[in-house]
Amino acid sequence: MGMRVALYARVSTDGQTTENQLRELEATAALRGWDVVSRFVDEGISGAKGRDQRPAFDRLHKAMTRREIDIVMVWAVDRLGRSLQHLVGFLSELQAANVDLYLHQQGLDTSTPAGRAMFQMLGVFSEFERSLIQSRVKAGMARARAEGKRFGRPPLKPTKAAAIRAELQAGGKGILRIAKELGVGTGTVQRIKAEMARVAQP
Repeated sequence: MGMRVALYARVSTDGQTTENQLRELEATAALRGWDVVSRFVDEGISGAKGRDQRPAFDRLHKAMTRREIDIVMVWAVDRLGRSLQHLVGFLSELQAANVDLYLHQQGLDTSTPAGRAMFQMLGVFSEFERSLIQSRVKAGMARARAEGKRFGRPPLKPTKAAAIRAELQAGGKGILRIAKELGVGTGTVQRIKAEMARVAQP
């Protein structure tokens, strides 16, 4: 029995078609002696959208988890997504399910030693990208603090806190209503209610 193949195709707009992508992939699979057992197609869906907004992509993930396929064939890497980080995450899921990936335009085939090496390089680049983003975020926060900017929620004014306590002590109103009337979050009212309960304990 040959390799069980799942084809995945995606186009961003309704005016485009996946027909050419699928035809080319099917021809390549035939040349390699692979059996195409599933076709997953997302029409008119941006690659920037996550799995939860791409029905066919979600079904592909489930097929991988159920070990229904041996390799996923895709026309090009950007059909899978627009982010290197998302791509490496998808490759990690493939690896966990023991499923290989073939990218036609990039010539990547993880069923070969060269393809597996490329996969490892992508992982290194993704980790590098994450570390760069983290460094930029930390540097930005340090600069903002140096300029006197505050992070997190602003402190609650004593008068507002007193008004919340008064409403809670009066009773008759729920947390949602108190929060709405006083213009605060429900979490703030719940926090003050919990503080009052602790103080009231003997």
